[in-house]
Amino acid sequence: MMEVPVRLLHPAARLPRVAHPGDAGADLCAVEEVVIPPGERREVGTGIALAIPAGYAGFVQPRSGLAFRHGIMVVNSPGLIDAGYRGEVRVALYNSGREPFAIAVGDRIAQLVIQKVEEARFLAVSDLPESARGAGGFGSSGR
Repeated sequence: MMEVPVRLLHPAARLPRVAHPGDAGADLCAVEEVVIPPGERREVGTGIALAIPAGYAGFVQPRSGLAFRHGIMVVNSPGLIDAGYRGEVRVALYNSGREPFAIAVGDRIAQLVIQKVEEARFLAVSDLPESARGAGGFGSSGR
């Protein structure tokens, strides 16, 4: 099991925690009270900083219950935390619901998934190899 060093930056900060053994996502909790009006977005602090190992990245995902019941989504889902970033993890949330949504200190607001990522080197070429899909883009596979 990988260990990820976490620095608690705020007295109310909590370590990311999985709810059940084997879960991929660890809950991120708020360290500030925030109200998100319908149709608006807000940035919410978690009060933690991470040292994600090289070759890995953190992906901030919405919590399915908040999304389904209240329309609360992660704006840039998934949010990306690069291995070299050492600042506070902040979550950009959007309220697609019809009512203001209040976040209290300690509320679980998103999930963090740590995944291995490959470093890519990009090469300029004159032609790409053929594929079955080709250049078919949005909607190319039908309904």
